[in-house]
Amino acid sequence: MENLIEIQELIENVFRNVPGITIGRIEMDEYPSSVPDLLFSVTWGGRTTMIGVECKALGEPRYVRSAIQQLKEPKTIQSAIQQLKKFIGQAGQDIYVYGVVAAPYISGESSSICKENGIGYIDLAGNCFFNINNLGLYVEKQGFENKKAERRLLRSIFSAKASRVLRVMLSNPKKSWKMQELSNEAGASLGLVFKVKERLLDLEYAKEEKRGVFISQSEELLEKWAENYSFRRNKLNDYFGMGDAKEIEKKFSDYCNEKQVSYGFTLFSGLALVAPYARYSRGFVYIKEKEKIQEIAETLGFKKVDSGANFTILEPYDEGVFYGTKDINGIKVVTNVQIYLDLVGYKGRGEESAKFLLEQRIKTEW
Repeated sequence: MENLIEIQELIENVFRNVPGITIGRIEMDEYPSSVPDLLFSVTWGGRTTMIGVECKALGEPRYVRSAIQQLKEPKTIQSAIQQLKKFIGQAGQDIYVYGVVAAPYISGESSSICKENGIGYIDLAGNCFFNINNLGLYVEKQGFENKKAERRLLRSIFSAKASRVLRVMLSNPKKSWKMQELSNEAGASLGLVFKVKERLLDLEYAKEEKRGVFISQSEELLEKWAENYSFRRNKLNDYFGMGDAKEIEKKFSDYCNEKQVSYGFTLFSGLALVAPYARYSRGFVYIKEKEKIQEIAETLGFKKVDSGANFTILEPYDEGVFYGTKDINGIKVVTNVQIYLDLVGYKGRGEESAKFLLEQRIKTEW
């Protein structure tokens, strides 16, 4: 990991702010490969503890678990002890070694993993946790925001093209995928599919076995995707049409079916088809042939409006939204996963409706 100097300074500053503590970094001309990336001696109340810091380029669960495993290896502990004994000249003294994971950012899930394993952590944002039992020393700082670079890495799996892969996997939750098969199904390049798979493994949303890769934390992944998604990424064309939402939807679907125009209802319109929940007064539909929108609106007598719309035609931010579109009583509707994402982004009643869909339909499929 880069930023070793910054991590070193952060750790030293943490302990310098604790009265009565002496901290020293152990500098060696040549570290054995089993010794952690940074070593410190911390003395308080006449007792000395070795802090071994294993630094990772990313702070996601898979990397953190790897660091913890390395810190707990007997050879790592013994090598660290030997270095400290040379440094302080106390060959006969019992020495306690406390392991710490360092990364650009330690997420809430990763911090829990560290605590469960009796390991400390520190990140470049300023979050840290040290619970050194033999010194009776507890230090914790939290609530500092993630660095921009790390957020970009997280958002990368929710980009337009990458989300095609997620949509396929979440819509087929019991299936294990080979990379080429998933690439073909999602309409995404093999290279992109591989990158998405690696990110999902890093975040522990997926697992890999001989049969292929599969989503292991479906609900958690869907919720994280919803946090990074808004249906307003699509272009919204708002109209007012005569009749209630159901009547307008029927006219629209009949026209599109006859003219062979690709479409799929979403939001409250989609929910009403897959899991009726509540009355609604505004319909929402995706259309693939964007050039047909004006023609359809004019034919069906829709008036474009800035307010008071009762029907919205969405130009999709990516054609992946049409994956898995199904026919219900002659009307096309997008997948439950897509409806959920769109509803969460609608806020208010949308969030309530999304929760209903998750409990009544999506989780039962998982």
